[in-house]
Amino acid sequence: MPQRYIEKILKARVYDVAKETPLEHARGLSQRLGNQVFLKREDLQSVFSFKLRGAYNKVAGLSPEACQSGIIAASAGNHAQGVALAGSRLGIRSLIVMPRTTPAIKVQSVRSLGAKIVLYGDTYDDACSHAMQIVEERSMTFIHPYDDPEVIAGQGTIAMELLRQHRGDLNAIFVPVGGGGLIAGIAAFFKYLRPEIKIIGVEPDDAPTLYRALQAGERVVLDQVGIFADGVAVRQVGEEPFRIARECVDEVILVSTDEICAAIKDIFDDTRSIAEPAGALGVAGMKKYVERTGVKGAGLIAINSGANINFDRLRHVAERAEVGERREALLAVTIPERVGSFREFCQALGHHNITEFNYRYADPANAHVFAGIELNDGDAQKNAVIDQLRAKGYPVVDMTDNEIAKSHIRYMVGGRAPAVSGEALYRFEFPERPGALLRFLTRMGSRWNITLFHYRNHGAAYGRVLVGIQVPPEDAAKFQGFLDSLGYVYWEETSNPAYGLFLGKG
Repeated sequence: MPQRYIEKILKARVYDVAKETPLEHARGLSQRLGNQVFLKREDLQSVFSFKLRGAYNKVAGLSPEACQSGIIAASAGNHAQGVALAGSRLGIRSLIVMPRTTPAIKVQSVRSLGAKIVLYGDTYDDACSHAMQIVEERSMTFIHPYDDPEVIAGQGTIAMELLRQHRGDLNAIFVPVGGGGLIAGIAAFFKYLRPEIKIIGVEPDDAPTLYRALQAGERVVLDQVGIFADGVAVRQVGEEPFRIARECVDEVILVSTDEICAAIKDIFDDTRSIAEPAGALGVAGMKKYVERTGVKGAGLIAINSGANINFDRLRHVAERAEVGERREALLAVTIPERVGSFREFCQALGHHNITEFNYRYADPANAHVFAGIELNDGDAQKNAVIDQLRAKGYPVVDMTDNEIAKSHIRYMVGGRAPAVSGEALYRFEFPERPGALLRFLTRMGSRWNITLFHYRNHGAAYGRVLVGIQVPPEDAAKFQGFLDSLGYVYWEETSNPAYGLFLGKG
């Protein structure tokens, strides 16, 4: 079967709009993984995604009759840009149906290419169903994003470039999978010409369309899919891509949202570019493959398939990347509710750096602390830290893989403490360096009781801490003298309305 795609790929009309993207050596990833890692930079296309290849190849091959009523596509964004660009270049009217969940940056890009847009549904499948209704009503020509031989052949031109660009030994190519068009084109080409090279698909664990289909031996329809990696949020793999995948794809690896975020950071560290979640799947899967197989010194390629990410999504990516890389552990630790217990807890951690510290007074006996611990040796170090704390009598619950804790609870630690009297609220800044938090607590000493504490390392030059402290009226002068002696920039926030509404007595 793969051989029939070779001629299609060699003859594909993609270079009217696409360029041959570089295959870049990822020096940082290569050193970390002990292999020769290369990134195929499809994020450098004019629409920041590989999708224009297949879309243009399909549209350029249409008959005049097929173009007469215009072309239509359903897409979460990247295929839409390819179709809109093809329509613009070839003078064909285009209509794109996009899920309402599509990042605004993709919607704006499609609109700027001259296409008309309809926003419908929450997933690609919703949008596709609506697009097919419009096809029936208006006799438009539907340009499928992946389940079409001409689209598959267009995407397969990436494989043709890789074969020219990489002359050394090559162990595996890691390909993001949504509907399957990209991996079908790459797999068909390589399995005919270089069958010894592994073709490995990578999918989010909440959208395992090809993974489940290969398990079942037939295409399956997922009940629902996650939309963090919106570019691959498809409930069913395409019929033609699945037919090719059964013969030509070696395996499919599933990765978590945290692992995708870590891969986005890895790509940034090596290229100073920001991949979209679907675009970083290849790197995330590669890292998992290396960890599982222990392969060393091999040539590995990841397809960096796109860079269309909303800027505001970077907040979530940055927050989750450290956990995804196993560079941070999140722990719930119970400590005694008494003066000086924070400092004792930090001392119990020894040299381990604290990245986050959330606490609010709850009862007079115990304090429950949500703490982030920096890791340099992944789960082995995390387990050692937990054992170390438990050996010193601290009850610990591991929250590192707890989705509610990571997405919600860490931001909700706090609330009112009606039993606390004489509380004052202060905001501090201090130079951020290893051990800074322990030094801060040491200088605070044990003269006053801490009733609220929030700290998060944001990678900035200065650490920011919010502290609630019980200060008896007779200690006001001493406390002011203490503040002045600290040498830290600080602001009193006791009268801040945010404190009064959400943290104070009310």
